[in-house]
Amino acid sequence: MATADQPRSGSQAVERAVHLLNCFEGDDPELTISELAHLAGVPVSTAHRLAQALVRGRLLEQDPATDRYRVGQGLATLARPALTRLGIDSAAPHMYALAAGIRITTSLSVADERDAVTVLQARPPVRFCSHQLPRSRQPLGSSASGRALLAHLPAAPYLATDLDLVRRKGFAVEEFEGVDDPIRSVAVPVFGADKQVWGALSVQARSARLNEELMREILPAMRQIAVRIGGVVHTGSAQAIYPP
Repeated sequence: MATADQPRSGSQAVERAVHLLNCFEGDDPELTISELAHLAGVPVSTAHRLAQALVRGRLLEQDPATDRYRVGQGLATLARPALTRLGIDSAAPHMYALAAGIRITTSLSVADERDAVTVLQARPPVRFCSHQLPRSRQPLGSSASGRALLAHLPAAPYLATDLDLVRRKGFAVEEFEGVDDPIRSVAVPVFGADKQVWGALSVQARSARLNEELMREILPAMRQIAVRIGGVVHTGSAQAIYPP
């Protein structure tokens, strides 16, 4: 039986390489080989061997100044067909128009098992703060985007009353503690041409700015853009695995 540092079969090597790539999920992290080995749960020598193979394949890059690893341009090239297939390219102009109009970064998310995953962010052509950028993955049950999605998907019984309110109001709101100030997020569902929920359109900002008055002002524009996006994305309902 091969040890952790000995050459492994082709399928095992591929699985480990994929696991290594998944360690970079998030807001464009840069990791040392030690950090990468720890996250992947493999010896440093194994992580180094896999990382160097991924660098040669352009799926990772290594900063020559720091030796840290980051996602490579090859992954962006591979992701392009999938984003086009989802209709993200067609949704982008509407997202940027909304961001420019309300002067807040807008985010588009889809369901992926138990999370709402951001697939596109459109920043306004004015100065914005980092509070407006949500995490790339947020739990379905405790985020505005997630609850806007869950309200139209099978959900856990203990969330039924809350999600019924989201369905009736047509939007979800979530407030959480930021580094400096409370942050509020509001999201509306995006329905595809098949009338099934496809994703969620959201904005977030400091609660002091994204107050009740501003929410009332921007929600009509968010709903309008959600309809436009739903008309251009490829149909197919969101998929989620949520614990019963």
